[in-house]
Amino acid sequence: MNTWQSRIHIGRHSDSLSWHNIVLEKSQQWLHHTPTIKLTDTKRLIIIDILKGNYKRNTIQHWQQAALILGLTDCYNKTKNRQCQKEIDAFVKSNFQNGDWKVPPTEIDGVILAYSVLNIDWINHQEYKPVYDSAYQLILDLVGTDGTAAYRSYTTDYRFVDTIGFICPFLVLYGLKFNKPEALDLAVKQITTFNENGMFPNTNIPCHTYNITTKLPVGLFGWGRGLGWYAIGLIDAWSILPDENPNKKVLEKSVVAFAKMALQFQNENGSWSWIVLDKTSRMDSSTTATLAWFFANAASLESISSDCNSAKEKALNYLKSVTRRDGSIDFSQGDTKAIGIHSNEFDILPFTQGFCLRTLYF
Repeated sequence: MNTWQSRIHIGRHSDSLSWHNIVLEKSQQWLHHTPTIKLTDTKRLIIIDILKGNYKRNTIQHWQQAALILGLTDCYNKTKNRQCQKEIDAFVKSNFQNGDWKVPPTEIDGVILAYSVLNIDWINHQEYKPVYDSAYQLILDLVGTDGTAAYRSYTTDYRFVDTIGFICPFLVLYGLKFNKPEALDLAVKQITTFNENGMFPNTNIPCHTYNITTKLPVGLFGWGRGLGWYAIGLIDAWSILPDENPNKKVLEKSVVAFAKMALQFQNENGSWSWIVLDKTSRMDSSTTATLAWFFANAASLESISSDCNSAKEKALNYLKSVTRRDGSIDFSQGDTKAIGIHSNEFDILPFTQGFCLRTLYF
């Protein structure tokens, strides 16, 4: 009933400025009261899932909070909005103590949260170095014989596309700030090795994962948010790398190739579907928001600038059309349960909110 009534008059924000403001306001609220992203699609008898510990998990919440911090940070950098700075500072104070985590993450999802803090320009990063060092060690502990990082300690035979988004931007920024060239090398290797083994041949369409022994893909090709994870990992890593770094050109080729692929699958209304290869599948706001961010950055490349800017604007128009009255962007796919088991729920997702905000204030 709550979801139904919240969708009444969806997408009826009078102008772009009012839409920007209400998306920003909701992002600020959610940073401290982040909606729970459920582990299951169950809507009935959820008390059973809660009692069994199967309702929510911090690992999922970490990437929701990270996206909100990234979005609010970009808003502050662009507008000097003091409220954004205040909300971020309050989050850092409540989640970190004496320069370290209050509750250290145990899964790689926490790395993107460390990245979002490392991305804040006005804090003393040397003070929070224990946070970044532990995130880096979390990655190193998952590096396998192939020289790339696994997604989980119990899935070491597979390399998930999600991992590119979770770790590669952090590795590049951490490597540059703390003079760890080996961290930069790992980020590039994570991306280029996935390019070799995780893409449908001659298409640049990523699979969910691949087996490092057989080199065979496993799971769905063209999963929308999988494209999103790859896109943000690639574009942030490429953007952060200085021009004189030889890997800049390596990643730039991937940016151009991925952009040309993704442009083919944008729907007429500016969205991407949760299976991008099937335009009859449900539209997914999380895919759309992450690809909007990708295209906003990729537009700096002259050869694809016009197409990228057009794709970004169309994507933002779609996101505006699915924004609820209270500023929540609707219709994002829920959390994936396992390889080949994707959520049937399409609802709010703070991750989407954060990447929309990043794009608006790019």
